[in-house]
Amino acid sequence: MDHSTTKKDLGAFITFEGGDGVGKSTQIKLLTEYLRQSGYEVVLTREPGGSPGAELIRKLLVEGPADRWSPLADALLLYAAREDHLERTIKPALKRGAIVISDRFADSTMAYQGIAGALGRDKARALYDLVVADDGPDLTIILDTPSEEGLRRAVTRGGDQRYESKGSGFQTRVREAYLEIAASDPARCVVINAIGEIDDIARKITAAVRERLAHKDNGL
Repeated sequence: MDHSTTKKDLGAFITFEGGDGVGKSTQIKLLTEYLRQSGYEVVLTREPGGSPGAELIRKLLVEGPADRWSPLADALLLYAAREDHLERTIKPALKRGAIVISDRFADSTMAYQGIAGALGRDKARALYDLVVADDGPDLTIILDTPSEEGLRRAVTRGGDQRYESKGSGFQTRVREAYLEIAASDPARCVVINAIGEIDDIARKITAAVRERLAHKDNGL
């Protein structure tokens, strides 16, 4: 990969992470509205997906039985989609100075496949180094909720069921994985309790964005 053009001093890359049913979609919408009202260009995207090629791969990943793919095949598909997402959507937007907000990114692969799943941390990290390298997020918001509550919300919501069908034990391991990721990279990750009033959670997220990205030239 060509990483000669990176985003570090241009736009800002924010990712939202957490287990199923933690309320990412709602909070992403509120943060996007706040930033756009403040005059920033915001590119809203998601994973798996976020570019035409990655959206085609998404269907392979989110549909079908939980054991449709081996752990390594699962991760390889995710990183094939991520490569296209970075090259076609994220890096061009950052290069022109936009704020990119992605619903999930590489931490999801580490949590779901690398730590909670059978892939293992080392293989997940090797894929990250190969595809993402220095193009990772500036800030990651990890929304945290008890796994039972998150699974209840996810089942009520409907939608993509492949990972949700793995049950509460798997969801508990995913939650623990995210907390481990946050503890290992406190400069990038902010854990926010996702139980409470939506507006209160949104205020905490906005404060984290302003604090953590205050050094960026775009003046957040």
